[in-house]
Amino acid sequence: MTVNLIKHAAEDADVAYAARVSTLGGETRFNEVSEKDSGLINFLMRDRHGSPFEHTSFTFYIEAPIFVAREFFRHRAGWSYNEESGRYKELAPVFYVPDEDRPLRQIGKAGAYEFVDGDYKQQAVVSGDIRRISTEAYGTYKRLLDLEVAREVARMVLPVNIYTSFYATCNARSLMHFLSLRTKVANANFPSFPQREIEMVAEGMEEHFSNAMPFTYVAFVRNGWMAP
Repeated sequence: MTVNLIKHAAEDADVAYAARVSTLGGETRFNEVSEKDSGLINFLMRDRHGSPFEHTSFTFYIEAPIFVAREFFRHRAGWSYNEESGRYKELAPVFYVPDEDRPLRQIGKAGAYEFVDGDYKQQAVVSGDIRRISTEAYGTYKRLLDLEVAREVARMVLPVNIYTSFYATCNARSLMHFLSLRTKVANANFPSFPQREIEMVAEGMEEHFSNAMPFTYVAFVRNGWMAP
């Protein structure tokens, strides 16, 4: 998965500044946060005063399989998207094939299941069949294009493991909500069980978030991985 931070206007000082306007007013501005500000950010996170975290912005460029993008676009509040279009451009022959360490078997009942490793035969069949079908589908796609069939029609033969690319813009609050649902961590107040592929994208975004807003990230983790 590709997760690049294209631009951001997001730092811990933005949160502290937005929060303090309610008591100080005016246009006082500071560029660095202190331990006192860290305590304020933790208070906001703990007591779920979320609006100060919305005065930030992250824009990511993401390359992922279509089935991951479709899960991603379920996140709507506080997000903006623009995706490459299979109607207007020829899609590249880049397909996702799970690594050998990707769990393949689902055991247990709905709502109480887990994924475990597959055996050698399952791994071989999954990898081989996905590669074969992806190759065959793309060959059909190219034949249709060569016959001057419209791209929006030709793309119908492609499987959901073909890669797409998109821009995703959000604020820190909506990003934390995304991370709380799309990562599996031991200390989360509300456990989540994301599909591994979207979790890989979330882990890339988490790294950028922790670098840009370290005090906010620490407070997020300390308070149970729950968005305010």
